[in-house]
Amino acid sequence: MALKTPNTAGLTKRALIDKANTTTVIAAAVAAFLVVFSVVASRALFSQAMYQNRVITAKKDTLHQLDENLAARDDLVKSYEAFVSTSQNVIGGNPAGTGDRDGDNAKIVLDALPSKYDFPALASSLEKLATNQGLQIEGIIGTDDEVAQSGGQSAAAPQPVPMDFQLTVKGAYQQVQGLTEVFEKSIRPIQMQKLTINSSEGNVTAGITAQTYYQPEKKLELRKKVVK
Repeated sequence: MALKTPNTAGLTKRALIDKANTTTVIAAAVAAFLVVFSVVASRALFSQAMYQNRVITAKKDTLHQLDENLAARDDLVKSYEAFVSTSQNVIGGNPAGTGDRDGDNAKIVLDALPSKYDFPALASSLEKLATNQGLQIEGIIGTDDEVAQSGGQSAAAPQPVPMDFQLTVKGAYQQVQGLTEVFEKSIRPIQMQKLTINSSEGNVTAGITAQTYYQPEKKLELRKKVVK
């Protein structure tokens, strides 16, 4: 009886085919991984490059604005120096003097529109204006609201804030008339709202209801911008 020999050639061929298939699958998987990784990495790099480009653009814009601000500062310094170094101030007084109309232009501007709410200082100014006309002060009424107003002492876009007051004076009619004219010509804006006059024994008692203003300081804000 003859013995059958195994078909080793067929088994070897099938093993080689299986090995080739395995190698192909592995190669395809590696290729797919590399393609996916390349796409994700490319998107990440592109996104990072775009972000860096936005950051660089924002920095250039900031530097350009800074250069403009420095140039504006230099021009402002020159203008300020010219404004305060005049031989005569804007109301015809001596910049180096101590009289009522004296003082440099910067001082006059600050006196005209103070940057802080200060009713005692306003009362002193009103008393001086009235006594210069020869009037007797009967009363100065207002609100010393400095604590409540302290929160608005600076603002990004400041606007004038009214300060109401009532002034009662006594004297001759011409003196009262002179005081109203002084109010009209005062470097500090004074808006008269009501004037009452009572005459007795040749003297006049005048009650003035009016308001003046102060303007808070402009606040300089340095802001940070987040580039997205």
